[in-house]
Amino acid sequence: MAATALSFAVVTNIFAQGLPLIGTSSPSAALEAEPSPTSRSDLTQPTEETVGPFEKLLKEQELGPVWPTNPIKYAIRGAVDAGVPPNTIVLLLLLPVVATAIASVRHLLGVRGFGIFLPAALSIVFVATGPIVGIVLFLVIVATSTAARMILRKLKIKLQYLPKMALILWFVVVGVLSVLFATPIVQHPDLASVSIFPVLVMVLLAEDFSRVQVGKSAKTAINLTTETLILSLASYILLTLTPMQEFALLNPEILLLMVVVVDYLVGKYVGLRFIELWRFRRLISD
Repeated sequence: MAATALSFAVVTNIFAQGLPLIGTSSPSAALEAEPSPTSRSDLTQPTEETVGPFEKLLKEQELGPVWPTNPIKYAIRGAVDAGVPPNTIVLLLLLPVVATAIASVRHLLGVRGFGIFLPAALSIVFVATGPIVGIVLFLVIVATSTAARMILRKLKIKLQYLPKMALILWFVVVGVLSVLFATPIVQHPDLASVSIFPVLVMVLLAEDFSRVQVGKSAKTAINLTTETLILSLASYILLTLTPMQEFALLNPEILLLMVVVVDYLVGKYVGLRFIELWRFRRLISD
């Protein structure tokens, strides 16, 4: 035991001093021999790749007086100087834009889906995990929660709502863990680097999926899931557009005012949706 402790202390001292062990190459040589794959830039994380361009934009922008047109710009600069990551501010500014876009598509075109919050939350998850991993997790959660409900119904296990949702959440967690456990086989960089927060958001959305699926047919549930996925991917594209991110950061007052105006105008529309016009086009023409 004493010899083992002494050996461990010697090795620890060697690593602490940055000296290579006998028979091994230096850390720099190992890095050169095995180059690490370039990871995808995650807008939800305050890394140099995401924070650097935004900070440069803020430094290059010239501001006028605070009132009446620039109060939010000055507030953003104060928050960034205090340590708030600018990418977080950009995502928060773009979130109402995404909600407005989803509401407009649903209200004017007639596209359905699981509400407004679910596609918006999924779009943020896609930004954090990447669209491929996000879609896989989304489909696994939907399929697992649906299968769990079918199994409980087939086995005629009657439970109260809250314990039943807790049991469905157990199935969902097992399904997500199965996907993560497949990382050594799949070897996808986005799957290997996924963090707990987007996974947690996806898992918590299982309750909303199950609530919407109650009393609906399998075809309706599949259609709602597909349309939700389409809305989420479109919102993901909107969030990752560089011109949109730069406009939100440099012109927050204009952006927020435009969102209010669009929401008001869309909310005043009481006519038929585009899908309804297409469906009843013969009656309308007659």
